Amino acid sequence: MSGILRTTDVAVSDVDLLDRTVIAVREAGAALRERFGEVVRYQTREELMRALADNDDTALGILRPRLTRLNPDAGWVEDELDSGALPPGEWWVVDPAEGNVNHLHALPEWAVTATLVRDNQPVLTAVHLPLTGETYTALTGTGAYLDGRPLHVSQTADLGLSLVATSQARPDEDEKVVRRVGSSITAMLFDALVVRTSVPATLHLLNVAAGRIDAFWQFAGARADLLPGALLVTEAGGQISDAEGRPWTPKSESFLAAAPGIHAEAVTTLSR
Repeated sequence: MSGILRTTDVAVSDVDLLDRTVIAVREAGAALRERFGEVVRYQTREELMRALADNDDTALGILRPRLTRLNPDAGWVEDELDSGALPPGEWWVVDPAEGNVNHLHALPEWAVTATLVRDNQPVLTAVHLPLTGETYTALTGTGAYLDGRPLHVSQTADLGLSLVATSQARPDEDEKVVRRVGSSITAMLFDALVVRTSVPATLHLLNVAAGRIDAFWQFAGARADLLPGALLVTEAGGQISDAEGRPWTPKSESFLAAAPGIHAEAVTTLSR
C-alpha cells in the first residue's frame, strides 16, 4: 500500500497526515484539560465507568470526526482496551484519554493518543500531554520526536544500572497474569537499579524513547496502550520484543521495550 492517503478530494502524504493528526490530538487534549483539576468522586463501579466514559466521549467527539475526514477509508477501533491482531488494511487505534483513571484522580499522568495502523504495523503516531503541552510523534522510517526534537533511547549497557518500569494492563486481570506481573517485578527488583510501577503504559514508553528510563515491560495489554510507544521506541533506536525475546505483534501475550544494550539482560530476567 502506498504512503498516499485520500481524504474527500485531496491526496495526503503520511507526513501531512501526521501533522494533521497532531492538531487533532491537541484539540482533544485541550478539551480534556478543561475537565481536569478536581478529584472525581464515585461510590460504585457504575459511577466510575460513567465518569471514564464522559472523558472518552469528550475527546472522541473531537478525534473521531477529524481523523475520519483525514482518512475515511481507515477502520476505527471502538474499544481502546481491545487486544489482538486487526483485520488487514488501515485502522485508527485511538486512546482518547490514556491514563483516564489518573485524570479522574487529579493526577498528571494522562495523554491523548492516535495511531494509524497499516496491516497490523503502526505507521504514524501522535501522543499529546495536555498538562505540559508536549507532543511526541513518530513516522515509520523517519525517527521519533518531541515537539520536533529527535528522541534517542539510552546508551545504558548494564541492567544493574538501569531504571525500568512496568504497568498494569487493565483492572480485573486474569489471576495468572497478575501473578506473572508480581513475579516479574520481584525479579527486576533483584536485577535492575530501580523499578517503577504505574499506569499508563504509554507514558513509560515515551520515557524509554526519550532515554529517561531504560526498559518497560507489560504482560497482556491493549493495542491502544502499546502501539504508540512501540513505534516511538523503535524509531528512537530501541528494541521491541515479547518478554521472551520473540518478535512482538498485537497478538503477543507480553511486551518489552528496551535500550539495545540491556534488552538481552531484561529478557533473561523476565524469562525466569
